[in-house]
Amino acid sequence: MKKMYFALVALVISGSAIAQSTWKIDNVHSKIGFSVSHMVVAETEGSFKDYAGTVVSKAADFSGAEVTFTAKVASIYTENEKRDGHLKSADFFDAEKFPEISFKGNLVKEGTKYKLKGDFTMKGVTKKVEFDVTYGGTINTGRGEKAGFKVIGTINRQDYGVNWANKLAGGEMVVGDEVSLNIKIELDKQPNS
Repeated sequence: MKKMYFALVALVISGSAIAQSTWKIDNVHSKIGFSVSHMVVAETEGSFKDYAGTVVSKAADFSGAEVTFTAKVASIYTENEKRDGHLKSADFFDAEKFPEISFKGNLVKEGTKYKLKGDFTMKGVTKKVEFDVTYGGTINTGRGEKAGFKVIGTINRQDYGVNWANKLAGGEMVVGDEVSLNIKIELDKQPNS
C-alpha cells in the first residue's frame, strides 16, 4: 500500500513539474505579413486581418511547443480593393472554396536558434515547411505574461495550386512564385496555464 501511495505522489509531482502553458495570439499587436515580386522590379505586400493561433508549451523557453494557426483567406488585405478581390477569386486563393490557410506543427530549438516546423495548408494542399524564428523573450506586464516571436520564411505559391500567371512582353512573370512571409507575433499567456 505504501508503495502505491509513493508511486501516486511521484506521479503527481512529476505531472506538476511538466505543467504546460497555453498562449494565444494578441491580434492587436501582431501582423501576418507577406510579400511577392510584382513586374519583376518591385514587391507588393499584404497581410491577413482575421486569424487566430495557439501555442502550447511545456518548457519556459518554448522548446518543442505545439503551434496551431489559421487565417481567413477572405481577410486578405493589400491596400487595393480590386487586387484583394482578385486574390480571393479562383485565379488565386479561391476563398469561397478554401476559406482558411492553416499551420500545425512545433517550435523547435536548435542550439540558440528556433525553427517552426510542421504542416502548412493552403488551397487544400498540405506541405511540410520549415521557417526561421526569432524569439523576443517573455515579460510579465503586471496584467499578465506576454511573449514575442518573429517568423520568416518563403513558400512557392505554385506548390499549393495558386498558379495564376500572366507574362510581360519580354516573358517575365507579372507575379513571382516565391512568397516571402514576415510574421510578427505577440502572445498572451492564458489564465490557469
